[in-house]
Amino acid sequence: MPVVIIKMGKGRTVEQKRKVAAEITRTLTTTFGVDPSWVTVLFDELDRESIAKSGRLICDG
Repeated sequence: MPVVIIKMGKGRTVEQKRKVAAEITRTLTTTFGVDPSWVTVLFDELDRESIAKSGRLICDG
């Protein structure tokens, strides 16, 4: 049973997440030959003040 966890900053729409979940599921079912009901996609959304890149919080610009 493939489980995909996507960690990302908050702010994506439900429609964007639907599209990503569908595409990931399609890719895994095609590549691994598994039934779509076996695929789980989890979106772990983080506040921008909880993510840092290059030593700076993303919320700081």
